[in-house]
Amino acid sequence: MLRRHLAGLALLGTPALLHPARAAEERLQMDLKDGPVTIQLLPDVAPRHVERIKTLASRGFYDGTPFHRVIEGFMAQGGDPTGTGTGGSDLPNLRAEFTDKYRFLRGVCGMARTSDPNSANSQFFIMFAPAPSLDRQYTIWGRVVAGMEAVDKIKRGTGAGGTVQNPDKLLRARVISG
Repeated sequence: MLRRHLAGLALLGTPALLHPARAAEERLQMDLKDGPVTIQLLPDVAPRHVERIKTLASRGFYDGTPFHRVIEGFMAQGGDPTGTGTGGSDLPNLRAEFTDKYRFLRGVCGMARTSDPNSANSQFFIMFAPAPSLDRQYTIWGRVVAGMEAVDKIKRGTGAGGTVQNPDKLLRARVISG
C-alpha cells in the first residue's frame, strides 16, 4: 500500500502532470537531406530564443538555408540565409539567456552570436561533441531528441573556420507538438 502511494506521488511530480501544457511540448523538426531531426525546445531555459526559433520557423525563414560552418568533432552552424555567417533575420538581436541547467554536450543546440553576448539573431548550431568552453557563454535553446544520425551526416567544412563549399541545407523547419 505504501509503495503504491509513493509511486502515485512520484507520478504527481512528473512535469507533464504538474504542467498540462508541457504534456504536448512543442518541438522543432528540421528536415535534412539524410532525414528528420527532432529538437526538444527549452523555453524554461531560454524563452526569448525559443520564441525566436519558433517565429522564424513559422515564417519559413530557415527553409533552404545552408549549414555554412561545420567543424568535425565540434558543431554544425546554420540559420544564415546569406550563407556567409554574417546574415540574420530582420528582427532585433536577442539578449543572452545563459544557463547552468544544461551544458554544451552532443546534440545540444545553441545560438550563434558575435563577440557581443547580446547579438544572437537567427543563426544556431548543433553540437557534435561536448564543448565545456561554451557553457554559460552561449545560449542553449534546445537539444536533439531524434535524428542525430542525420546531423552527423551534414557535409563538413574544409575551409578556414569550417566554411563549407556547396553546403548541405536545412530543407524545412517547422514547429510540431510532441
